[in-house]
Amino acid sequence: MTQHLLETARDLPAVIIERTLRSGQIVHYEGNLVILGDVNPGAEVTATGDVVVMGVLRGTVHAGASGDQSATVIAFRLQPTQLRIAGYIARSPDGETINPNQPEIARVKDGIVTIEDFPIGGERAGKN
Repeated sequence: MTQHLLETARDLPAVIIERTLRSGQIVHYEGNLVILGDVNPGAEVTATGDVVVMGVLRGTVHAGASGDQSATVIAFRLQPTQLRIAGYIARSPDGETINPNQPEIARVKDGIVTIEDFPIGGERAGKN
């Protein structure tokens, strides 16, 4: 069921990696990528679609690697060494996250990579 939801969300294939990625490990996928674990510094993740990390993202990530500017990166905590979406590059801001208990989403808005809290549960638009 989860696999089907991922594939229909953006009409791309999806893969789920059920482990933490360590330094030196490289993952490249043509589609959406979900990681059930952390992405540690020195690990590299690239996907042509979205990247979702069910953990802390501290390594390098590239979503929308084929040029898709609508791709997103979502993680429990975004602290990447480098974050790329299509041709846009960003890095983690210095200092702590504002709300460490809230997942975060990175996306391109008006030509800039922005990082915001990701709404969960009843906080999504259209829900009370």
